[in-house]
Amino acid sequence: MTRDFLPVTKEDMDKRGWDECDFVFVTGDAYVDHSSFGMALLGRLLESRGFRVGIVAQPDWKDPSSVTVLGRPRYAFLVSSGNMDSMVNHYTVNKKKRSSDRYSPGGASGRRPDYALSVYCNLAKAAYRDVPVIVGGIEASLRRLAHYDYWSDRFRRSILLDCGADILVYGMGEKALCEIADCFSSGLSVKDMTFIRGTVYKARSLEDIPDAIVLPDYESMSKDRKKYAESFGIQYKNTDSITAKVLAESYGTSRYVVQNPPQHPLTTQEMDDIYELPYMNTYHPMYEKDGGVPALDEVRFSLTSNRGCFGSCSFCSLAFHEGRVVQARSHDSLIREATAMTEDPEFKGYIHDVGGPTANFRRPSCDRQLSKGVCPHTQCLFPKPCKNLIADHSDYVELLRKLRKIPGVKKVFIRSGIRFDYVMADSDDTFLRELCRHHISGQLRVAPEHVSDEVLRLMGKPSNKVFRDFVRRYEKINSETGKKQYIVSYLISSHPGSTLKDAVALAEMVRDMGYMPEQVQDFYPTPSTVSTVMYYTGYDPRDMKKVYTATSAHEKAMQRALIQYRKPENYDLVKEALIKTGRTDLIGYDRNVCLIPPRKQEERKASSRDADLKGKVPKSSSRGKTVSGNEGRVRNTGRAGGKKSTR
Repeated sequence: MTRDFLPVTKEDMDKRGWDECDFVFVTGDAYVDHSSFGMALLGRLLESRGFRVGIVAQPDWKDPSSVTVLGRPRYAFLVSSGNMDSMVNHYTVNKKKRSSDRYSPGGASGRRPDYALSVYCNLAKAAYRDVPVIVGGIEASLRRLAHYDYWSDRFRRSILLDCGADILVYGMGEKALCEIADCFSSGLSVKDMTFIRGTVYKARSLEDIPDAIVLPDYESMSKDRKKYAESFGIQYKNTDSITAKVLAESYGTSRYVVQNPPQHPLTTQEMDDIYELPYMNTYHPMYEKDGGVPALDEVRFSLTSNRGCFGSCSFCSLAFHEGRVVQARSHDSLIREATAMTEDPEFKGYIHDVGGPTANFRRPSCDRQLSKGVCPHTQCLFPKPCKNLIADHSDYVELLRKLRKIPGVKKVFIRSGIRFDYVMADSDDTFLRELCRHHISGQLRVAPEHVSDEVLRLMGKPSNKVFRDFVRRYEKINSETGKKQYIVSYLISSHPGSTLKDAVALAEMVRDMGYMPEQVQDFYPTPSTVSTVMYYTGYDPRDMKKVYTATSAHEKAMQRALIQYRKPENYDLVKEALIKTGRTDLIGYDRNVCLIPPRKQEERKASSRDADLKGKVPKSSSRGKTVSGNEGRVRNTGRAGGKKSTR
């Protein structure tokens, strides 16, 4: 059969001679047949195993018949809100509606509902009440147990109860979904699929699960936030496929939500096989009239090299979703994909990225993880690199060299995040030298996030000294190679633990950089991150110590304004913050020391003088580094089979 898109209409099914689909995917994203889109990757995977799969993309949530366009599935509906949590997709950190949706045709907003997963499940159940519904993707994965929901400012129960699905698949999902499909094929009832790794299900008792860890019940967590912090601390220690136990969360006296241990990481061969399935590598032709799907532009000529992350930043959900064990594709597989790109008429010679959640991770942090699992009580890089850490970039360097030699490839960029502390842990400068020489274009984006060591500790990030040492090393190498390249630093304001005094210290760092960031990221509380638990409960779930958190809109506005202190509209907030913190020494006319002048009209004049600096990269100096940011940047995006997180 000629390679084609998966069916989206009855006519497509007729062309294949199908009278029904085995599985129908319902997704909140437009249908893009590319491995970075969950429904495409999982759909192709099921197809490769002999199952008939159809796609219902962005159904009309006001019309139950919109999910019936492919008819009744033989086995089940597979439901996802898309590559992003629908609420992150819809709203900024200030809870304002976003004006566009890159995962929709033409970037148009309004093509999916709020809390899309529950809405789509209700549609499927209304259309075919007796057809099983399996949910997955980022919205399901990170809401699989009771969680704090920032947008409603409520503590919510497991989404499995709210959406009414039969099984929830968490994490990347390939192995779990294939096992579910095989169970259906063998005639097993969905009610009996309680043994599959990487799944969550409902139970009436725990009699058959004697080894389950029983978490605090929903009622007690609703009344006592500290109980939720304790529960999340247990969950956080049970995210590894080797060491994790079964977890059970009770709702009343006779209802439980049970989480099985995670699926095992993919082998290199399994990753190769999945990423080399026969994708069309473009959006469905039905979107041509709308100008396509913008999200494809970011990944079309990029390579997914790895998944998983042992960085464990507190504000990132990767450890909870993908796990801490890094999995990587083979060089041969990546070279085959890159070579195929060069045959695309629209390929201009530039591979946009070779990475994943963290670009420079190509192996587990230590060999012990493969047999013993990740350490439940310690981190690989934080607060300093573990003595067992193997900091080795040689495999990544070799891969990049091979990609650069492919005929038709002009440049290979690295745009996924680089862990600068992992670079510093490697005594060999080869990777950093080749990164500077070949794989960036003028700017390197890294994420120091803050300047306060206490805030960085709560973030799970290295001390500010590590970043400063990295900057010096980066500058030295660029100087030796004759490159004029700069650092673009991502910063977060009002993260849990950050006081106004810490925000002032961050503003002083920005002053010393000689460059005002045009955008700043406020901390965005998204489901199932350590930082969100701190924000909601006031406790660090890792050690149960109390954490100060700025929750008022006014204080958060002050912390943000301090980082952009040169903006005239921020003058009053900055002045108020400096007075509150006793830092009136930063109000004056010496621009090398002070943040703002005594009078607002003088600030306007100063702003006018600074206008020529806005948007420009400063000249290199010992303290002149660029800083940037991105409001709403969150490490939360993922799916059951997705490429990487979004910053």
